[in-house]
Amino acid sequence: MNPLVVKKINRTLAHLCLIIASFFFIIPFIWLVSTSLKPLTQIFTFPPEWIPHPFQWSNYARAVEYIPFWTYLRNTAVITIGSTLGVIISCPLVAYSFAKLEWRGRGVLFFVTLAVMMIPGQVTMIPLFLLFTKIGWVGTSLPLIVPQFFGVPFYIFLLRQFFLGLPDALREAARIDGASEFRIYLQIMFPLAKSAVLAVALFQFMGSWTDFIGPLLYLTNESSYTVSLGLQQFQSQKGSEWGLLMAVSTLMTLPVIVLFFFLQKTFINGITFSGIKG
Repeated sequence: MNPLVVKKINRTLAHLCLIIASFFFIIPFIWLVSTSLKPLTQIFTFPPEWIPHPFQWSNYARAVEYIPFWTYLRNTAVITIGSTLGVIISCPLVAYSFAKLEWRGRGVLFFVTLAVMMIPGQVTMIPLFLLFTKIGWVGTSLPLIVPQFFGVPFYIFLLRQFFLGLPDALREAARIDGASEFRIYLQIMFPLAKSAVLAVALFQFMGSWTDFIGPLLYLTNESSYTVSLGLQQFQSQKGSEWGLLMAVSTLMTLPVIVLFFFLQKTFINGITFSGIKG
């Protein structure tokens, strides 16, 4: 059989499998949006009704008014932007050091970084809570932002793999021109790693935006709640209003979907090229 025909068949089969798989992933989101537009009487009908009749757009207005949604949204945005900025500042710098600089103890420290990456978050949850209690940060958003400025092991590992794939000739040429190591990193290496850095930033954004355990542990004042924690409070107080709950959940999900839609090409490139060389 013609190799080109075989290639087209394989590509068609691959796309077909992906379409089928994506169907199972998108069904819950479609149901979420559909439920957010239904009156209460249609939510639990059997067989399920996928298309609301009529569309209950007032669910969104009522949901936003029922809880201080905009306050929760602002708190979530502050925490998410702060933690993402911390990751962008710290992780590429540490990863570049592991990948390109020669210094004593580099291998040992990188091994420790990998070891920390393999420790479940539940193991360090109590010690970190006690630490933040001692320094008076519990009840503020600082425990959710400041630690990211000290690096995240997984992101450091991912970016290190990307930096390893960049040619050393660029550094040598810049050094011959008299550039310092920090200037080489800032003006040459960091811009080249833009796709990987954006991928890491998107990971952090999604993780921080949807985080529930962190806010539950450290945020004690209702005025400082995030949207995820506010949703839990909403459900405990008004659990029967499923349409309103789904409306707020849809509003919370939209920013992540929009961000990924515009950055998906850069995100995929960053993940792909991070495994070229190790």
